[in-house]
Amino acid sequence: MKTRNLILSILMFASLTAFSQEKWEMLFNGKNLKGWKKLNGTAEYVVKDGIITGISKMNTPNTFLATTKMYNNFILELEFKVDNRLNSGIQFRSNSLKEYQNGRVHGYQCEIDPSTRAWSAGVYDEARRGWIYPLDLNPAAQKAFRANEWNKVRIEAIDTIIRTWLNGVPCANLLDNTTKSGFIALQVHAIGKAEQEGATVQWKNIRICTTDLEKVRKPESEAAPEVNRIDNFISKTEASQGWKLLWDGKTTEGWRGAKLKTFPDKGWKIENGVLKVLKSGGGESANGGDIVTTRKYKNFELSVDFMITKGANSGIKYFVDTELNKGEGSSIGCEFQILDDNNHPDAKLGVKGNRKLGSLYDLIPAPANKPFRGGFFNNARIVVKDNKVEHYLNDTKIVEYERGTQMWQALVNYSKYSVWPGFGEAAEGNILLQDHGDEVWFKNIKIKEL
Repeated sequence: MKTRNLILSILMFASLTAFSQEKWEMLFNGKNLKGWKKLNGTAEYVVKDGIITGISKMNTPNTFLATTKMYNNFILELEFKVDNRLNSGIQFRSNSLKEYQNGRVHGYQCEIDPSTRAWSAGVYDEARRGWIYPLDLNPAAQKAFRANEWNKVRIEAIDTIIRTWLNGVPCANLLDNTTKSGFIALQVHAIGKAEQEGATVQWKNIRICTTDLEKVRKPESEAAPEVNRIDNFISKTEASQGWKLLWDGKTTEGWRGAKLKTFPDKGWKIENGVLKVLKSGGGESANGGDIVTTRKYKNFELSVDFMITKGANSGIKYFVDTELNKGEGSSIGCEFQILDDNNHPDAKLGVKGNRKLGSLYDLIPAPANKPFRGGFFNNARIVVKDNKVEHYLNDTKIVEYERGTQMWQALVNYSKYSVWPGFGEAAEGNILLQDHGDEVWFKNIKIKEL
């Protein structure tokens, strides 16, 4: 019995010693807002009974209560409770710089979302890229939020790894290197309806750990799917899933002109990890010309980030046969259309919008309410499994079809491709980025063969 008690005492001492080595710092003293400052908006923050309460206000932009200290690598824990009328968030590695939108707060945000969408603890990039880890990527985490109760959130930001938990449930699992350091802030979101005025969001028990993080961080887990937002980079998880870079972000390796044996000597530019087709008057393949992969692909999942300049036209083609069209114009293949729908005349041509962004060009239209963000990089994803094909825009499916069917042939017969026998039915083909004489940017070009 004495031996058993001795063992229990040793284990308890070891546990207490390990806990004591975790150096947590309270960011909120429970009495006042010392160490914090208000930014951007005029919503009110009050302190009572060890709780910070943010109160929504009409006619003000988003308001942030920010730490005066900046943080790089850390683990942050806190509790929050939110009125179901109000959206909110917890900023981290965020900044307010005069040179960026005159001091507008921008950076990572751990979402507080009491709506039926249920994206609390997803990650939003405030005033920059928008959603970078929406919780529709991790449906199990959407059940973690407790309405009208206190919720505990944990944020780990260590080097390029950002992970979140809500009430112990893994939520976001993100790789990103956009910002390495910044403040932590509590958001009172702007409101647009008078009945939302006075809605509150509350925070308490706000603490941070910045040392010995390897001992404090949670173990790796596959409970939350990994999302890699690091440009032109394949993570270990992606590599294990079969993903490879189709463009390395630096050279022209693996690509050539569609009508050349080498890469074009004009019309394309590699700059800061971005592959740019340059503006040259809007002609189809009239300057540097289209570029294609040096090898062909059959069944695959292709992911490409693209950004459209105003009025631009381009496309991502697949099942391309570079031998079909030796004359002027673009090489022939199925096309994920890239277009500024609001400012390019091609959007008004075709049938029922089948020449607009995301459409299977001249064949199948993408929906009008597709999730496109102008002025930002968007993600195009094409999934091909034998004759079945899907187009995704920012993780939302917008087109699906099956080649080789009567419907497919009817679509082809009624399109500009009717003059090309067997269009789109090749077993394999090159992947192509189109030069349509307008400036369009590409990066993060990845492929997984299925």
